[in-house]
Amino acid sequence: MKKYKKQDEYSYTLGTTLTMELLNKKVEYVKRVYIHSKLEKNDTYYKMTDICNKNNIEITLSDKTINTLSDKENCYMIGVFKKFEESINYNYNHIVLVNPSNMGNLGTIIRSSIGFGINNLVIIKPAVDIFDPKVIRSSMGAIFNINFKYYDTFNDYKNECNNRDFFPFMLKAKTNLKDKVINNNYYSLIFGPEAQGLDDSYLSVGTPLIIKHTKNIDSLNLDNAVSIALYEFTKDSSF
Repeated sequence: MKKYKKQDEYSYTLGTTLTMELLNKKVEYVKRVYIHSKLEKNDTYYKMTDICNKNNIEITLSDKTINTLSDKENCYMIGVFKKFEESINYNYNHIVLVNPSNMGNLGTIIRSSIGFGINNLVIIKPAVDIFDPKVIRSSMGAIFNINFKYYDTFNDYKNECNNRDFFPFMLKAKTNLKDKVINNNYYSLIFGPEAQGLDDSYLSVGTPLIIKHTKNIDSLNLDNAVSIALYEFTKDSSF
Protein backbone atom coordinates (compact mmCIF):
# COMPACT_ATOMS: atom_id res chain seq x y z
CA MET A 1 0.00 0.00 0.00
CA LYS A 2 1.15 3.51 -0.87
CA LYS A 3 -0.06 6.94 0.18
CA TYR A 4 -3.51 7.69 -1.24
CA LYS A 5 -3.91 9.34 -4.64
CA LYS A 6 -7.15 10.59 -6.13
CA GLN A 7 -6.91 8.31 -9.16
CA ASP A 8 -6.62 5.19 -7.03
CA GLU A 9 -9.37 2.58 -7.22
CA TYR A 10 -9.26 2.07 -3.46
CA SER A 11 -9.22 4.26 -0.37
CA TYR A 12 -8.76 3.43 3.30
CA THR A 13 -9.85 4.20 6.85
CA LEU A 14 -7.25 5.24 9.39
CA GLY A 15 -8.01 3.92 12.85
CA THR A 16 -10.06 1.31 14.67
CA THR A 17 -13.28 3.33 15.00
CA LEU A 18 -13.40 4.30 11.32
CA THR A 19 -12.54 0.80 10.18
CA MET A 20 -15.28 -0.74 12.31
CA GLU A 21 -17.75 1.80 10.89
CA LEU A 22 -16.66 0.76 7.40
CA LEU A 23 -17.08 -2.93 8.21
CA ASN A 24 -20.51 -2.35 9.75
CA LYS A 25 -21.88 -0.14 6.96
CA LYS A 26 -20.03 -1.01 3.71
CA VAL A 27 -18.58 -4.46 4.25
CA GLU A 28 -19.27 -5.46 0.63
CA TYR A 29 -16.63 -2.96 -0.53
CA VAL A 30 -13.88 -3.94 1.92
CA LYS A 31 -10.84 -5.62 0.39
CA ARG A 32 -8.48 -6.01 3.37
CA VAL A 33 -7.90 -4.98 6.96
CA TYR A 34 -4.39 -4.18 8.18
CA ILE A 35 -3.68 -4.50 11.89
CA HIS A 36 -0.72 -3.38 14.01
CA SER A 37 1.13 -5.66 16.41
CA LYS A 38 0.16 -3.30 19.24
CA LEU A 39 -3.57 -3.74 18.57
CA GLU A 40 -5.23 -4.93 21.77
CA LYS A 41 -7.21 -8.15 21.43
CA ASN A 42 -10.41 -6.86 23.01
CA ASP A 43 -14.11 -7.04 22.07
CA THR A 44 -13.58 -4.73 19.08
CA TYR A 45 -10.77 -6.91 17.78
CA TYR A 46 -12.92 -10.04 17.95
CA LYS A 47 -15.87 -8.27 16.32
CA MET A 48 -13.55 -7.20 13.49
CA THR A 49 -12.17 -10.70 12.97
CA ASP A 50 -15.66 -12.17 13.07
CA ILE A 51 -16.94 -9.79 10.37
CA CYS A 52 -13.86 -10.37 8.21
CA ASN A 53 -14.04 -14.15 8.51
CA LYS A 54 -17.74 -14.19 7.63
CA ASN A 55 -17.13 -12.02 4.56
CA ASN A 56 -13.83 -13.55 3.38
CA ILE A 57 -11.90 -10.34 4.03
CA GLU A 58 -8.17 -10.76 4.44
CA ILE A 59 -6.60 -9.60 7.72
CA THR A 60 -2.92 -8.68 7.40
CA LEU A 61 -0.51 -7.95 10.26
CA SER A 62 1.77 -5.18 9.00
CA ASP A 63 3.24 -2.47 11.22
CA LYS A 64 5.14 -1.14 8.21
CA THR A 65 2.00 -0.58 6.12
CA ILE A 66 0.19 1.18 8.95
CA ASN A 67 3.19 3.38 9.72
CA THR A 68 3.45 4.28 6.03
CA LEU A 69 -0.21 5.22 5.61
CA SER A 70 -0.86 6.91 8.95
CA ASP A 71 0.81 9.98 10.44
CA LYS A 72 -0.56 9.17 13.91
CA GLU A 73 1.26 6.93 16.37
CA ASN A 74 -1.91 5.38 17.83
CA CYS A 75 -3.34 4.06 14.55
CA TYR A 76 -3.59 0.29 14.92
CA MET A 77 -6.12 -0.68 12.25
CA ILE A 78 -6.67 0.32 8.62
CA GLY A 79 -9.45 -0.80 6.31
CA VAL A 80 -8.91 -0.85 2.55
CA PHE A 81 -12.09 -0.51 0.47
CA LYS A 82 -13.17 -0.08 -3.13
CA LYS A 83 -14.59 3.34 -3.91
CA PHE A 84 -18.35 3.46 -4.33
CA GLU A 85 -21.11 5.88 -5.28
CA GLU A 86 -24.50 5.63 -3.63
CA SER A 87 -27.05 7.34 -5.90
CA ILE A 88 -28.81 10.28 -4.28
CA ASN A 89 -32.48 9.99 -3.45
CA TYR A 90 -34.29 12.50 -5.65
CA ASN A 91 -37.38 12.34 -3.45
CA TYR A 92 -35.69 13.80 -0.44
CA ASN A 93 -33.82 16.88 0.76
CA HIS A 94 -30.28 17.65 -0.40
CA ILE A 95 -27.19 19.53 0.68
CA VAL A 96 -25.45 21.02 -2.37
CA LEU A 97 -21.79 22.08 -2.14
CA VAL A 98 -20.46 24.13 -5.04
CA ASN A 99 -16.70 23.68 -5.54
CA PRO A 100 -15.73 22.71 -1.96
CA SER A 101 -11.96 22.70 -1.58
CA ASN A 102 -11.26 21.92 2.08
CA MET A 103 -11.14 18.24 3.04
CA GLY A 104 -11.75 18.86 6.72
CA ASN A 105 -14.80 21.01 6.00
CA LEU A 106 -16.28 18.40 3.69
CA GLY A 107 -15.92 15.67 6.28
CA THR A 108 -17.42 17.84 9.02
CA ILE A 109 -20.35 18.81 6.78
CA ILE A 110 -21.05 15.15 5.99
CA ARG A 111 -21.14 14.37 9.69
CA SER A 112 -23.45 17.33 10.44
CA SER A 113 -25.73 16.46 7.54
CA ILE A 114 -26.15 12.89 8.77
CA GLY A 115 -26.68 14.17 12.29
CA PHE A 116 -29.57 16.38 11.17
CA GLY A 117 -31.19 13.65 9.08
CA ILE A 118 -30.21 14.73 5.55
CA ASN A 119 -28.23 11.95 3.92
CA ASN A 120 -28.09 13.16 0.32
CA LEU A 121 -25.08 15.21 -0.75
CA VAL A 122 -24.53 16.86 -4.13
CA ILE A 123 -21.04 18.09 -5.03
CA ILE A 124 -20.43 20.43 -7.97
CA LYS A 125 -17.03 20.13 -9.66
CA PRO A 126 -14.27 21.14 -9.40
CA ALA A 127 -14.23 19.84 -5.87
CA VAL A 128 -12.26 18.00 -3.24
CA ASP A 129 -12.17 14.20 -3.41
CA ILE A 130 -14.73 12.72 -1.01
CA PHE A 131 -12.64 9.54 -0.68
CA ASP A 132 -9.48 11.24 0.52
CA PRO A 133 -8.63 9.63 3.88
CA LYS A 134 -8.58 13.10 5.45
CA VAL A 135 -12.23 13.57 4.47
CA ILE A 136 -13.12 10.13 5.81
CA ARG A 137 -11.37 10.82 9.10
CA SER A 138 -12.99 14.23 9.60
CA SER A 139 -16.41 12.72 8.84
CA MET A 140 -15.86 10.31 11.76
CA GLY A 141 -17.20 7.55 9.53
CA ALA A 142 -20.41 9.38 8.59
CA ILE A 143 -19.36 9.11 4.95
CA PHE A 144 -20.50 5.49 5.05
CA ASN A 145 -24.06 6.66 5.72
CA ILE A 146 -24.40 9.27 3.01
CA ASN A 147 -25.63 9.15 -0.59
CA PHE A 148 -23.63 11.43 -2.86
CA LYS A 149 -23.19 12.39 -6.47
CA TYR A 150 -20.79 14.66 -8.34
CA TYR A 151 -22.05 16.93 -11.13
CA ASP A 152 -20.00 18.86 -13.67
CA THR A 153 -22.16 22.00 -13.27
CA PHE A 154 -24.93 23.24 -11.02
CA ASN A 155 -27.27 23.45 -14.02
CA ASP A 156 -26.76 19.75 -14.67
CA TYR A 157 -27.98 19.07 -11.16
CA LYS A 158 -30.82 21.61 -11.33
CA ASN A 159 -32.14 20.18 -14.60
CA GLU A 160 -32.16 16.70 -13.11
CA CYS A 161 -33.75 17.68 -9.77
CA ASN A 162 -35.94 20.70 -10.54
CA ASN A 163 -39.12 19.76 -8.68
CA ARG A 164 -38.01 21.22 -5.34
CA ASP A 165 -37.22 24.46 -3.51
CA PHE A 166 -33.69 25.82 -3.97
CA PHE A 167 -32.13 27.88 -1.17
CA PRO A 168 -28.71 29.34 -2.01
CA PHE A 169 -26.96 30.83 1.03
CA MET A 170 -25.46 34.21 0.14
CA LEU A 171 -24.36 37.41 1.83
CA LYS A 172 -26.27 39.41 -0.81
CA ALA A 173 -29.53 37.58 -0.16
CA LYS A 174 -32.53 39.62 1.02
CA THR A 175 -34.41 36.87 2.87
CA ASN A 176 -33.33 35.97 6.39
CA LEU A 177 -32.90 32.29 7.15
CA LYS A 178 -35.60 32.42 9.84
CA ASP A 179 -38.10 33.79 7.28
CA LYS A 180 -37.73 30.90 4.85
CA VAL A 181 -40.86 29.48 3.21
CA ILE A 182 -40.90 25.89 1.94
CA ASN A 183 -43.40 25.43 -0.89
CA ASN A 184 -42.50 22.03 -2.36
CA ASN A 185 -42.12 18.60 -0.80
CA TYR A 186 -38.34 18.72 -0.97
CA TYR A 187 -35.58 21.32 -0.81
CA SER A 188 -31.90 21.81 -1.62
CA LEU A 189 -29.62 23.92 0.59
CA ILE A 190 -26.85 25.35 -1.61
CA PHE A 191 -23.48 26.59 -0.38
CA GLY A 192 -20.50 28.03 -2.23
CA PRO A 193 -16.76 27.49 -1.86
CA GLU A 194 -14.99 28.44 1.36
CA ALA A 195 -13.12 31.49 0.08
CA GLN A 196 -15.70 33.44 -1.93
CA GLY A 197 -19.10 31.80 -1.53
CA LEU A 198 -21.64 31.58 -4.36
CA ASP A 199 -21.34 34.01 -7.26
CA ASP A 200 -24.11 36.49 -8.15
CA SER A 201 -25.70 34.14 -10.69
CA TYR A 202 -27.21 32.24 -7.75
CA LEU A 203 -29.27 35.30 -6.78
CA SER A 204 -31.72 34.20 -9.49
CA VAL A 205 -31.88 30.58 -8.22
CA GLY A 206 -34.83 29.80 -5.98
CA THR A 207 -34.89 31.85 -2.76
CA PRO A 208 -31.45 33.07 -1.66
CA LEU A 209 -31.08 33.15 2.13
CA ILE A 210 -28.74 34.98 4.47
CA ILE A 211 -27.62 33.92 7.94
CA LYS A 212 -27.54 37.18 9.89
CA HIS A 213 -24.50 37.87 12.09
CA THR A 214 -22.76 40.90 13.56
CA LYS A 215 -20.51 43.18 11.54
CA ASN A 216 -17.57 42.07 13.64
CA ILE A 217 -16.94 39.26 11.14
CA ASP A 218 -17.22 39.29 7.35
CA SER A 219 -18.65 35.76 7.06
CA LEU A 220 -19.15 32.42 8.78
CA ASN A 221 -17.01 29.36 8.17
CA LEU A 222 -18.64 27.06 5.63
CA ASP A 223 -19.12 24.15 8.02
CA ASN A 224 -20.66 26.48 10.63
CA ALA A 225 -23.04 27.98 8.09
CA VAL A 226 -24.16 24.54 6.91
CA SER A 227 -24.77 23.38 10.49
CA ILE A 228 -26.85 26.47 11.31
CA ALA A 229 -28.91 26.01 8.16
CA LEU A 230 -29.41 22.32 8.86
CA TYR A 231 -30.64 23.06 12.35
CA GLU A 232 -33.09 25.72 11.17
CA PHE A 233 -34.55 23.54 8.43
CA THR A 234 -34.85 20.40 10.55
CA LYS A 235 -35.59 21.76 14.04
CA ASP A 236 -39.20 20.58 13.89
CA SER A 237 -38.27 17.08 12.72
CA SER A 238 -38.64 14.03 14.90
CA PHE A 239 -35.44 12.11 14.27
